[in-house]
Amino acid sequence: MRRGAVVVSVLCLGAAWLLGRGFDPRSWLQPRDRLLSVAELGRYRGAPGDPGLYIALLGRVFDVQPGRKHYGPGGAYSGLAGRDATRAFATGDFTPSGLVDDVSALSPAEMLTIQSWLSFYSTNYACVGRWLPFYDENGAPTEALRQAEAAIEEGLKFKAESDQWKEQFPPCNSEWSSAKGSRFWCSRQSGGVNREWTGVPRKLYRPGSRGSHCVCVRTNGPPWGQQGSAQHSNRGDLDNPHLQEYDGCHPQAEQCILST
Repeated sequence: MRRGAVVVSVLCLGAAWLLGRGFDPRSWLQPRDRLLSVAELGRYRGAPGDPGLYIALLGRVFDVQPGRKHYGPGGAYSGLAGRDATRAFATGDFTPSGLVDDVSALSPAEMLTIQSWLSFYSTNYACVGRWLPFYDENGAPTEALRQAEAAIEEGLKFKAESDQWKEQFPPCNSEWSSAKGSRFWCSRQSGGVNREWTGVPRKLYRPGSRGSHCVCVRTNGPPWGQQGSAQHSNRGDLDNPHLQEYDGCHPQAEQCILST
């Protein structure tokens, strides 16, 4: 019994020593189970005596010790250490007011930027847990995280639609000079979209967007989405209701010059 008591005393002393050194017994939990509070995450800034170097992004905590030169004290991104500064990944605002987790005001496109960063960290750094403001005490997602994920889904949908619009209506080439004004023209590579047709310039008023921008429009064959149709006007997409001709430009011209 006395021997057992000695062993227990040694174990207690060892545990006390580890806790005094900043050891968190929850670090033995699997990454998906470990939950860190704001105060706990704040201890992982990589300074001497700190237990490690962590950052959090959208509630997921990553061990960025391998990137210490970037995230450790004195590093260019040291402000990200020991906190969830998700908003800064989209805005680029690394001031104290910008290094926050609140993403409620970000657009779906900005949330896609955060998603790409999340993919980067998931690929290059170990996920060591989750952060309580985005997860509750039981590890379930909070409303803030659900709203953020919904915004990402909306952004992915918008991007897919944008890719389709760009394939259907590639951007024009353009240039401007004070002497000649604006010139828009189409080629088989305009807008970075390689294709078998050239097209003609038109103003595109895309639903949900402000104003218009110049796109190249296919002038023959069936309209977009009706490639298998045998009956069509052979005018390509010229009759699309979201398009408008440029004043003073020939409807079939491959370039349009708008004087100042």
